[in-house]
Amino acid sequence: MPTAYVRDVDEAAFPEVVQSSTQHPVVVVLWAAWSEVSQQVAAELSTLAAEDGGRWLLARIDAEANPQVAAAFQAQSVPTVVAVLGGQPVPLFQGAHPREQVRGVLDQLLAAAEANGITGRVAPGEAAPEQPDPEPTLPPLHQAAYEAIERDDLPAARAAYEQALRENPRDAMARAGLAQVGLMERTAGLDQRTVREAAAAAPDDVDAQLAVADVDLFAGAVEDAFARLVDVVRRTTGDERERVRVRLVDLFEVVGTDDPRVVAARRALASALY
Repeated sequence: MPTAYVRDVDEAAFPEVVQSSTQHPVVVVLWAAWSEVSQQVAAELSTLAAEDGGRWLLARIDAEANPQVAAAFQAQSVPTVVAVLGGQPVPLFQGAHPREQVRGVLDQLLAAAEANGITGRVAPGEAAPEQPDPEPTLPPLHQAAYEAIERDDLPAARAAYEQALRENPRDAMARAGLAQVGLMERTAGLDQRTVREAAAAAPDDVDAQLAVADVDLFAGAVEDAFARLVDVVRRTTGDERERVRVRLVDLFEVVGTDDPRVVAARRALASALY
């Protein structure tokens, strides 16, 4: 059942939930009635939300009843878990994972929220999400990048994130945002079928393999994208190997460096390199 820290959200209520993410983190779990695994993940997240006592809000969304929300998050399967921080989506994980790994992902999310001044709490018994303060809670360059992405101006978003990194090279959110923008730029206008056929026809073509890895990641097939590029690293040398390694590290930023799939892929990459 819904609680003070768990809400069942539909498309009409979703904008209010996004707005509340300027006050406290929101964790969205996309589930479906036919998927027992997704229901188990939603139940586990509900327990964790209660344990954290309002440090974040869990928004449970039926993906089949609310297809526009699922499409907005590019959810290819259930369960898909995405955070919203300051109005910006942050992919967390897909499928079921051990409780301790989920706990670690949530701890990283809370640390990122604190670093960006998003430290409010969900008020017990609140009838609606908290209203944001008049002052913007995102740093100006992050806000500029987010607004540029909203209007599909990727060059402007890239410029804002790059400036943020020049001002603070340790800005992890700017680095992740820049990687996300790069992925969006590379996949814009690509036909997935054509890209996959080209990669299958030319397994030694590094550009073709990089392109299909981008498409896989953008579609949510994270493990497939990582495994493909690790295999290319094993089969290449010199500049080509370095190019693939750099792209793989860039995709790690898109998914989140503490994601269990990234941790496993880093180990595989290290093994392939050394």
